[in-house]
Amino acid sequence: MFVHKMDEDLSLKLMELRDGERVFELTNHSREYLKEWLPWLNTTTKLEDTLEFIKIALKDLAENKSLNTVILFKGKIVGVAGYNSINWSNKTAYIGYWLGEDYQGNGIMTKVAKALTDYAFSELDLNKVEIRAAVGNKKSRSIPERLNFVNEGSIRQAEWLYDHYVDHVVYGILAEEWNKNRSTFNTNI
Repeated sequence: MFVHKMDEDLSLKLMELRDGERVFELTNHSREYLKEWLPWLNTTTKLEDTLEFIKIALKDLAENKSLNTVILFKGKIVGVAGYNSINWSNKTAYIGYWLGEDYQGNGIMTKVAKALTDYAFSELDLNKVEIRAAVGNKKSRSIPERLNFVNEGSIRQAEWLYDHYVDHVVYGILAEEWNKNRSTFNTNI
């Protein structure tokens, strides 16, 4: 079982079917909050929808296409994060994440994104990590900015959010940049 411990309170664990109930409960509790920036809330309306997502995530993991984890904070699932996809030809991982509304503001997601970036370079031997976020999603954009990712530009109308399109900012960091700057990171992130 994949478990990556970041500190005493925070770790990532490979998503399992038995996590479905808690992930769905967290989704439901944070539904209106998450809906501002995530396009899948209207299609995740019952536990079976979350279980189907986990089944697909596990299939993609087995096929080496992605890696999805639950975020454990003080032993409780508080969000989901991982590589939405991995492009092995180009040696690039695409990080995606969401956190329950009640757990915002604790530095959790910055630590998670840092750990996933580290893992991509040190364990998977990838060359690049990307994080994409809606232009207006300042909280999500602050994470790659804090981690010294480079703003590589934007994609117009990149995503349909229920009744409108949003543009995305693409952030990227190369293995050589990450390794060079690792010692400058705030260890309290």
